[in-house]
Amino acid sequence: MVDLSRFRKQRSSPLDAWFERGENEEAVWNGLASGPSLDELGSRLSSIPRDFLDPRVSLRAITGDLYGGAPRHELTTVLEQAQPIDASRRGAAIALWLWASEELVGPLEPGIATGWAPRAVAALAFRLAPVVDPAEWLTDAARREEAARLFLLWCGYLPAGETASVAKSLWERHDSLRRNAAMQAMLADHQHRVEVTAELRKKAAMEAAARYTHE
Repeated sequence: MVDLSRFRKQRSSPLDAWFERGENEEAVWNGLASGPSLDELGSRLSSIPRDFLDPRVSLRAITGDLYGGAPRHELTTVLEQAQPIDASRRGAAIALWLWASEELVGPLEPGIATGWAPRAVAALAFRLAPVVDPAEWLTDAARREEAARLFLLWCGYLPAGETASVAKSLWERHDSLRRNAAMQAMLADHQHRVEVTAELRKKAAMEAAARYTHE
């Protein structure tokens, strides 16, 4: 059972950090490429080295190896937010491991680009970790699949062999945030605000274009 009171009492919780990003899940579903299999990602999750989960390890140090230097500013911000929060730190570390495993274990087919790393790391650290402890991602098959599906979604990929409609249906069955009634209301409210913001931006862009045309 998820203790919702701790999210209501805190002015800034991990879930707040996720919602504040303003990510539009519905829009993401429209542009996904085919990715690696869930079985392969699940195997990688099960084989994460303990060093990645050690609280003394710097997330930025791990990421520096992935990028061959300092990570980009947005990813650095996500890592700094996650580092002091135990569950979020472990969630972020697991996301980083899935990229690092391509070098340490072997390449995924297809490989997972790091272009959407900030939002993918944020999804595991701030969206999933506060709801399902990352330890369960490594030991429970259903929660492991949930973590793998969430990671692929926010990296911009579909699980191998699945269409967008099938993947979305299966994801909604696994999504612990969506399956909790109280949290479902939070998620729906967030999505509504994202859609309203998108409409306002679209309207502003059209008005700006019209003014430019008349000038």
